[in-house]
Amino acid sequence: MPPSATHLRLSDVEPKPRWMTSWEKLKHKEAHWFVEMVAEMLGAFLLVYAGVGATAAFVVGSITGQVGMGSLYTIGFAYATGVTFAISLCAATSGGHFNPGITIMFVVFRGFPLRKAARYIFAQILGAYITCMIVYVQWKDLLVIAENILIEKGLYDTVMFSSSGPAGVFGFYVAPSVNLLRVLLNEFVTDFVIGLVVWGCLDPTNHMIPPSAAPILIGLAFGLAGWSYSPVGVATNTARDLGGRLAAMTIWGLNAVGGRYEYAAIAALGNIPATLCAALVYELFLGSTTRTLTPNHIHFLRAHKQYYEDNNLAPYGYLEGLNPQRNRSASLQSDLYEKSQTEVVEVFDNHV
Repeated sequence: MPPSATHLRLSDVEPKPRWMTSWEKLKHKEAHWFVEMVAEMLGAFLLVYAGVGATAAFVVGSITGQVGMGSLYTIGFAYATGVTFAISLCAATSGGHFNPGITIMFVVFRGFPLRKAARYIFAQILGAYITCMIVYVQWKDLLVIAENILIEKGLYDTVMFSSSGPAGVFGFYVAPSVNLLRVLLNEFVTDFVIGLVVWGCLDPTNHMIPPSAAPILIGLAFGLAGWSYSPVGVATNTARDLGGRLAAMTIWGLNAVGGRYEYAAIAALGNIPATLCAALVYELFLGSTTRTLTPNHIHFLRAHKQYYEDNNLAPYGYLEGLNPQRNRSASLQSDLYEKSQTEVVEVFDNHV
């Protein structure tokens, strides 16, 4: 398809090699569901790989007495970086959920298809599990050294399956003396804050947050959770918790479940009602359907909708509202956008 003044595609400027052409057609149509699942898995991989690796450094360094291998700050910063990478690289393909709580939030508030949601949740948990197993292989020699030190000091039974032990690199645990009601409150409020930030970043009428800023803001929200509230006990992500716990059980057996089964439920499920509550509060008090979409969001959403239309993929949610009958301000922004696209096409034609 030749380039037009309205839509300039990457294939118009940078055609794919022949060996990629067939796959391009397949992945945008029949295999699009599979590509979305891979994107969710890769997003989970990026955030878990960053966070679990930093946690491994902190735990091993603490047990072996090696100063400077990690800290609470490096763990929080690693998760913030991983979330930023995940959204920046994978969200354009799948929407960037990477968390069953976010997917369920989309089901409730955006009409996200249930079958698609089930595929996403499976991909997220599987991605987190595979990532934890990869990190274990990378860190195995040092983790074994840490285990042997705990055995020599007689601390294996008390430390191994705790947040300070090697199993705590992958699974989430709390101390036997910790009040679980306070842990539940800590999990709920922390996840509520993250959910509020996520939903605010998804609001196309929020003029303070352009789409390009969303990955950084959401990453900082996860960093805040690690820096401020992880010592009390916080998981923030069902996929991260279940994937990590299953990995720990694969490595060390059923002992890795942890002695407090109630906390396992809090870690795995606590973020879901908190995320839903955050979206509800934002919709009731902070969002407004009478506000106009920002210029950045108009371009962002229209490009996304055009992709769905070009590949015969049914748009969902508010994307259906981006039709030719737009209001005056949207039309003005569209005219400016089309003018800029025309200039790009002219440059392209002159170059060719």
